[in-house]
Amino acid sequence: MDNRPIGFFDSGLGGLTCVMQFIKTFPHEKIIYFGDTARTPYGSKAVSTIERFSFEIADFLMSKDVKMLVIACNTITSTCLDALREKYAHIPIIGIIDPAAKKVAETCTKDNRIGIIGTKVTIEHKSYIKSIHSYCKDLNLYDKACPIFVPLIEEGIIDNDIMNLSIKHYLDDFTEENKLDTLVLGCTHYPLIMENIRRLYPQMHVINPSEEIVSSIGNTLLSMDILSAQTDLENEFYASDLSENFIEMIRTISKNSLIGFKSFEIE
Repeated sequence: MDNRPIGFFDSGLGGLTCVMQFIKTFPHEKIIYFGDTARTPYGSKAVSTIERFSFEIADFLMSKDVKMLVIACNTITSTCLDALREKYAHIPIIGIIDPAAKKVAETCTKDNRIGIIGTKVTIEHKSYIKSIHSYCKDLNLYDKACPIFVPLIEEGIIDNDIMNLSIKHYLDDFTEENKLDTLVLGCTHYPLIMENIRRLYPQMHVINPSEEIVSSIGNTLLSMDILSAQTDLENEFYASDLSENFIEMIRTISKNSLIGFKSFEIE
């Protein structure tokens, strides 16, 4: 047993979609979350910049004596996972891409036509395609960068015509030309517009990596015997810019059964 907290981090509020899924399944684990809301989005930044920011956040979480790091960001996972694992080799570090890639490989066949959407950096690195093909080379994969989604989501522009038109702008031709039947949400912000996507493309099977990462975290906790036995815990949530939009998004997510929020602090 190990009652130390687990550190989650993301470029902004998107990683909260992972936390939402995790605390439903593991309510005895303490969470320390950091969202880099002052410098989001990461998806269009240089890799060297993303790496520098990621190390700064990881150092902060390490100062909190976390027992595990969870990269709740596809862009950071695409660019920095190996470097982070090398620097902090004494603790397990879980990236979000591989669990989702494994899910795709296990549930899809060569008859499926699978689309992957993500930030510019994630798509340029072909991170999902490489990871999925490492499990199964026969799948039909297509990817598309959707750079406007994260800024709109961070601004709380979700359930309205602006977001719906933006989704259609990126996905109408992409889904039709490639005859897609499956869509992978390759950014942790995107589950916040999953209902929009399902309304616009009701026949599409949507895979949410924010859900798939939970089992990987749990398997690691179990295999390393570092599950927590806490019953009275206080999760901690930090943001580099505690903006009104960030707080409003927390309230929005909380209505969808995200429990455990107690305080928000700026580091």
